[in-house]
Formats: sequence, structure tokens, C-alpha cells
Amino acid sequence: MQCRFCKTELEHVFIDLVNSPASNSFLSKEQLNEPETFYPLKVYTCHQCFLVQVDEYKKSDAIFDSNYVYFSSYSNSWLKHAKAYTEMMTDRFGYNENSLVIEVASNDGYLLQYFKEKNIPVMGIEPTANTAEVAIGKGIKTVIEFFGAELADRFSNNWDVKADLLLGNNVLAHVPDIVDFVLGMKLILKDTGVVTMEFPHLMQLVDNNQFDTIYHEHFSYLSFHTVKEIFASQGLEMFDVEEIPTHGGSLRIFAKHAEDDTKTISDNVARLLKKESDKGLNTLAYYDNFQQKALGVKLGITEFLIRQKRAGKKVAAYGAAAKGNTLLNYCGIKNDLIDFVVDANPHKQNKFLPASHIPVVAEEYLKQAKPDYVIILPWNLKDEIADQLSYIREWGGKFIIPIPALQEF
Repeated sequence: MQCRFCKTELEHVFIDLVNSPASNSFLSKEQLNEPETFYPLKVYTCHQCFLVQVDEYKKSDAIFDSNYVYFSSYSNSWLKHAKAYTEMMTDRFGYNENSLVIEVASNDGYLLQYFKEKNIPVMGIEPTANTAEVAIGKGIKTVIEFFGAELADRFSNNWDVKADLLLGNNVLAHVPDIVDFVLGMKLILKDTGVVTMEFPHLMQLVDNNQFDTIYHEHFSYLSFHTVKEIFASQGLEMFDVEEIPTHGGSLRIFAKHAEDDTKTISDNVARLLKKESDKGLNTLAYYDNFQQKALGVKLGITEFLIRQKRAGKKVAAYGAAAKGNTLLNYCGIKNDLIDFVVDANPHKQNKFLPASHIPVVAEEYLKQAKPDYVIILPWNLKDEIADQLSYIREWGGKFIIPIPALQEF
């Protein structure tokens, strides 16, 4: 395999999570009796540009299809984050009814709806038809296609459509051809336009043992240093960056055309580059021993579940998230150790998790079953979920967090 950015032949394995089905390939009851397809989940570190990456074992158009089950609007904290972003960007850059905001991977319109409320023209680009239809139902113009240089060229040259603000949340890591994707941003951005992208920070993944955020939808795991180099290769320059708490620790980058001299470069850029350098992100040694850290979690959670099963305790989980499927499948956990998983998304309810075959149910089932323990799989939302499910304390129920190490709270 070659690095998807610098084309160096990859030699260094960051972590091998063995084989797993695609993390969002939920199963119907009928499919439980059918064979499942498993794909390798081996991640490499490029020793030249330090892009951490998994091969495209499952093609992106097979992952992001009309059966895609992730809808952004089912997380209240994520909606709050989107609204706060809208306010911040409008205040900082003065977007109005003469501006155009384009979001790549706009999902169900969870964010663009807030710009629309301000009468700022918006357009979404979203490859999954079922989520796009929800956005269209909200009155948000949405193009149902994958974004890249070819689509951007059509917009800018054929239809003279260019963005004052081009944004993408948790999409940069999801594209197999990241160079073509960034070139597309260059093509569709107005001369003085702004790009913002949010993505989980590789430094947080390593430092906090977030191996469960590795799955087939995430083709790349990104440091600021490497993203800055990728953008620069396509004529885009970083002018600001923020460290934000979403998804266990993310970056929000701000980019502009390299030739745009209307924006000053924030000190945050040099500051974060130094922080990463001081941590050693640009050395192979930083990525050593991550396999052992993941193994520690595997041993801890399986020992806990076996101990509870022997004691006759009932264990459930909350949040049928992609990261939860990575954790369960790497640890070899099935429906004999976890009885069910609760999820607020009706598109996941009455289905079964891939490989583990744990049934996904509505919250009402949790109240009836009264489990002794609830494992919060989307640990990045633990406070929101623990507050929502605080009533489990009434029957002595306890919450468990698996990452960075098993802990009760």
C-alpha cells in the first residue's frame, strides 16, 4: 500500500484491529442467518509525511449509500455545537443574504438549518440519499453526490457557483482520495472565501487510547502538521486553528487561498505545530506501543463482562455508534455478554449490531429491563447520556466507560 498523500510505500503498522465488518452495516433479523463480510482493519503510519491511514478495503460508495444509518440530528449536543459554530462564523466573517455557505457531507441539514434561519443562502453536498432527503425536507438545497475536484469544477466553471464559506465536519478523514478532495475545495472557494474543517485530532487518539475511533469509514487519522501539508500542496493555506472538545478532541482548521492576502495568520498555527512537534507526532517513536494500549482495554472490558455474567448481573450498552462496533468486534464481545444496546435513532432500532449481533432497542426497553450496568459506547457524549439516563440510579444501575480505560462513574 502507498501513502494516499505522498505515495511513499507504507511499512510501519500503527495498529492491527484484525478483521471487522463495516461499522455501520447494521443487520435485519433476516440477515442474522446470512454470511457477513469482514474486512481487514490494519492501520499504517507513513514515515515520510506521518499520515496515519487504513487502506480502502471497502469502497466509499458502498459505505455511504442510501442505507446509511447515521443522522446527525439525533445528538442534542451536536446540534448545540452546530448552532454555536453558526453564530461564531457569522459574527467573525459577517455572512449575510449575499453570501453562500456550502457544506460538504451536510447529512440531514443539522448545521445548514441554522444559517438558513439567518437568511444566509446555503447548499449541501451529501452522497447518502436518505439523509439528504431529510435536509431537502427542511428546505435546504442539497446535491446528492460525492464531493471532489470533478464536482467542484462543474460548480465553479459550468454554473459559476462558489462558496464564501465552505465547511465540512467529520468528513476529511472519510475520503479515500484526500488530495482530490482538497483540490475540490480550492476550485469551489471564492477568492477571499474561507474553508473550515473539523476532524478528530490524531494526537488525542494516541494520547487517550481512542482506538475505537478507527473503522473503515475513517480512511485517514490526521495531525495538524500533515493536514497543513496536504492543503498547501493544493494551494490552500492555514490561517487559524482551534482545539475543540468534540469527538474526544478535534481540530477546527481555517484555510484560505494561498494568494489571499486579506487574512492574517493567527499565532495559533505556529503554536499547534510546535505542540505536535514537542509531543513527537513527526517521529515514528510516538506511534509505538499503541497495539499494547488497545490490548489493555480489550482485557479489561472482557474480564469485567465475564465477571458480571458469572455474578448473574445484567449488562446493557447505550449508543449504537460506529466506535462501539469497533470496540466490541476487536474485543470479541457478542450478545451473550451484553444483552442489548439502546439508541435514540429509529433507523437503528430493531436491527442488530454487525458481527456481535447485539439487538438495538429504544430507550423504553432500558426502563423495563433495569440492567445493573450500562456501558456508554459513545464515551465522548458520556455527560449528555448519563444525564439523560440518570434514572438508572433508582434501581442501583451504574455507568461504565471503556475508553481510555475501563472506569465506573
